[in-house]
Amino acid sequence: MSLFRSIRKDIQACFDRDPAAVSIVEVLLAYPGFHARQLHRLAHFLCGCRVPVVPRLISHLGRFFTGIEIHPGARIGEGLFIDHGMGVVIGETAEIGDDCVLYQGVTLGGTSHRRAKRHPTLGNNVVVGAGAQLIGAITIGDNVKVGAGSVVTICVPSNATVVGVPGRIVSIRNPDTDTVEKLPDPEGEAIERLQQKVAELDEKVSALEAIIKNGQRPSADIPVVTHPQL
Repeated sequence: MSLFRSIRKDIQACFDRDPAAVSIVEVLLAYPGFHARQLHRLAHFLCGCRVPVVPRLISHLGRFFTGIEIHPGARIGEGLFIDHGMGVVIGETAEIGDDCVLYQGVTLGGTSHRRAKRHPTLGNNVVVGAGAQLIGAITIGDNVKVGAGSVVTICVPSNATVVGVPGRIVSIRNPDTDTVEKLPDPEGEAIERLQQKVAELDEKVSALEAIIKNGQRPSADIPVVTHPQL
């Protein structure tokens, strides 16, 4: 795809993903995610030409003006939309497919100090919610949704939804039938049982408080806790 057509697709992505976008002039002048992407184009090109220092300087200026840090070595596909963008960090060996969306505070980070692949690879049409952290040389499939605030350190298959800390796959959508398969969530089920138990205990405590306040003796179905004498 030519440079001009690629930039046009970035502009169109702003209109497709953000209902607040009202004009091309507004996108060109007031969308930091768009600005960061275009600065990265130049930095990435110079990085590929092995130009020293200048690519990192462009990246640094981009972070200063937009709040978005994209390493010149990162590979980014067509139609990336970075919404709001403040605090987004994209590491050196990160790879992002076409038509992806990153919200504010997203990190595509690494855990290794080796000069090797150490950042995530995102497929096409991936949506990463605000504050999510994708760490390590993991692969995120096509059409994946990552919930806000999630910390993902595992590979995720296509059409899945990931939430939580640590990130866990909670559903997978079948693209052929457009049906969603809910996967077992032991942690979520345990938390739900715990919440139910707390609610039951809260009801019993309230009942005991009412009985004591009225000077009555507790009924048999409400256990009375006694403390042994020391």
